[in-house]
Amino acid sequence: MRNVTRVTLGRWIPAETVLARLGDRGDVVWFDAGVEGDARLASPRDGHPRVSYLGWGDEILLASAKEPGSLEAAWRRVSDDAAQRAQDHEPLGWWGWVGYGAGADLLAPGESAWAQALGDPAHPDLALLAVDRALVFDHDAGLVELVVDGDHTEWVAELLAWWSSDSEGMPPAPGTSRPRVAEWADSDERYLDLIANCQAAIHEGDAFVMCLTTSVSVRGVDEDDLVLYGRLRRSSPAPRACFLRLGGVSLLGSSPETFLTVDPSGVVTSAPIKGTRPRDADPRVDAGRVGELRTNPKERAENLMIVDLMRNDLSRVCVPGGVEVTALFEVHSYEHVHQLVSTLSGRLRPGLTGVDAVRATFPPGSMTGAPKHSVVRLLSAWETAPRGVYSGAVGRFGLDGSVDLSVVIRSIVLDVSTGTATIGVGGGITASSVPLEELAETRTKAAALLAVVGADTRVPDLETPLPVTDSGAGSPRSGSLDRPCDPRRDESLI
Repeated sequence: MRNVTRVTLGRWIPAETVLARLGDRGDVVWFDAGVEGDARLASPRDGHPRVSYLGWGDEILLASAKEPGSLEAAWRRVSDDAAQRAQDHEPLGWWGWVGYGAGADLLAPGESAWAQALGDPAHPDLALLAVDRALVFDHDAGLVELVVDGDHTEWVAELLAWWSSDSEGMPPAPGTSRPRVAEWADSDERYLDLIANCQAAIHEGDAFVMCLTTSVSVRGVDEDDLVLYGRLRRSSPAPRACFLRLGGVSLLGSSPETFLTVDPSGVVTSAPIKGTRPRDADPRVDAGRVGELRTNPKERAENLMIVDLMRNDLSRVCVPGGVEVTALFEVHSYEHVHQLVSTLSGRLRPGLTGVDAVRATFPPGSMTGAPKHSVVRLLSAWETAPRGVYSGAVGRFGLDGSVDLSVVIRSIVLDVSTGTATIGVGGGITASSVPLEELAETRTKAAALLAVVGADTRVPDLETPLPVTDSGAGSPRSGSLDRPCDPRRDESLI
């Protein structure tokens, strides 16, 4: 492997300006610290990363659950690269997303029914860019470093020439979008039926908690993907924000949730989120919501079950007895919501890589429920369509052996060819869930994202109960896993 070239650039130009001025350069990935850190020596928000990354590459790795052997070959490629542990290549590596459908190959290897039920019918279930050119923005130092692997003389010369000559500052803040219609995959009535299905399964002992999801689509979105992301990063800042343009699909993310990190020494961390409350402009009301969320028995029980699930998953790859819960039931506050977060950590067993950790824990437990096998099987039969990128993970697999992945929530998936923006939303269902409150939570989570693309942000009125109709929610969709579930045989949570 070649040694990398590193150049500290002469001045600070924010990542958004770089992308806006350089225009369409093909596939690109941006892991963003937020608009507050755009100016030189400006501090990102508390809890946001102190370093941002922009990455380019010429090779893209695509894989689909519906293509036998495709995902396994992709994992092997990424794992082989990570095993080299090229410390001088930080932060270069494979950057992109692993969609929820990739879980089929990990939960039930070789079972075509799982692949057909979970696989994304429209896009790859895994899309990773081999990033060999990156800009690293150190917000504390106010420095930008160019990192290049290989012979990219012309590309580097063009970038450096532009960097030294550009005199323009930040791009103007993006304006508002024209009004559009939001099309929900499930009506309010059907979503209430699905909640009833989940609670019946819990009462029958087939599950403890189930992360039920739905989606909303907006057609005719013709704005540039970077313009939309500029609007999102200003209206909904989040510590795991990202912009990806890979293979004709753009992921605009404002996720607050860390799925999994692995440092080069093998230390693994995960920070699942379960429990959400909307912010309020009145400080007293807002503080009351924090206290209620922190002490709410239903939210604490749901959070604890996912912590137990993640602890069990991590124990499959970590040093025996070494997985610890380092923070339990912390409330993290963001622009629009408060969320209940717990943190776990451990150390990989000798001979294992960060890819092994991802394969042992994917899909994220906070997006499935517990027991994982049983819940994924049931939900695949009930949910209207495969989840796609939503509920998966997005981030980096470093050539130095590191992994840094967040959960794909609070995100917009834009199919550039069709102009369709899709937003996935959901929530954890327990025996004590109040159905109308769960319905309202999904609408609350979608509202800020729908506003970005100019669509309806309605939240149901909890004072007016909706009729619950027999919409056939219990009938499995085509290709789903409709065989009976026996949680006693599930080995993902013991």
